[in-house]
Amino acid sequence: MGVFAKPKLVVSQCLEFDHCRYNGDVIHHPTIRKLMRHVDFLPVCPEVEIGLGTPRETIRIVLQNGEQRLMQPKTDKDVTADMEKFSDAYLQSLHHIDGFILKSRSPSCGLKEVKLYTSTEKGPAIGSSSGLFGGKVLELYPHLAVEDEGRLNNFLIRERFFTKIFLLAAYRELKKEESLQRLMDFHEVNKYLFLAYSRPTQKVLSRILKNKEQPEELFSLYEKGLRRLFLRTARYDSSINAAKEMAKAFDRFLNDKEKSYFLELTDKVAEKKEPFSSVMALLKSWAYRFEDEEILRQSWFEPYPGDLLEISDSGKGRDY
Repeated sequence: MGVFAKPKLVVSQCLEFDHCRYNGDVIHHPTIRKLMRHVDFLPVCPEVEIGLGTPRETIRIVLQNGEQRLMQPKTDKDVTADMEKFSDAYLQSLHHIDGFILKSRSPSCGLKEVKLYTSTEKGPAIGSSSGLFGGKVLELYPHLAVEDEGRLNNFLIRERFFTKIFLLAAYRELKKEESLQRLMDFHEVNKYLFLAYSRPTQKVLSRILKNKEQPEELFSLYEKGLRRLFLRTARYDSSINAAKEMAKAFDRFLNDKEKSYFLELTDKVAEKKEPFSSVMALLKSWAYRFEDEEILRQSWFEPYPGDLLEISDSGKGRDY
């Protein structure tokens, strides 16, 4: 543990990288700052790229005849075609990337909750949508790690995002060699992490490795299965079941009181009276105690660099 492949992420340029907001500001975000040591970032500002400049008049999404248009109210300029042309060209030019961090609620980069208006005149929003660039990201790269900076303030969302980008980066690196042995090792090292997210998907991935496909076909099938893994967050019941599966490795070494304590602890976690980290700490202590190197090398203990771990939360959805 401790050696991680470097994820490659596209990021909105106004987030930590440049004073390119409509008003000339830059937005500081602690998560993005911390990631800089571990990630290769590709900053981009779609609004600057289509020539709107900095500072600039604001733009908004306007519903006209059932079609969403990207308009600049002050000038009444329609920049929809320019944004669509840039988005298509830029996103299709990307290769070997693992995810995106985009500016929340932006009419260009926003992934959702972007205000939708009926006209360029002053008036209340009538609904919400995706930004033109952000919507295209979701359309072309639904299998990658895609978040906005606001959602990364939530502990669970942030943890899932970190886990996904480092897993995808690791797979991207090993795929270059098309080594079946390296793929088998990757699968084994991530066994309990996969179980915590989805036992059915973990079983599918295991079956794929038993097939006698050509390396290129096998890697393609495995990658398709891997993409399904993060369709949901690792739930308490799945994580507890994965922990119980791991505990079986120590069964013959433990006395009845230790086994009973472990089950009591998992029950408290299920009832949200104990953090799941207590279970992980106990399992890791047993792995050290009984010198189980196969368990100690499991990525589930450290799916991303330890200095990124920060048990803080926006206050919405705290559940750790």
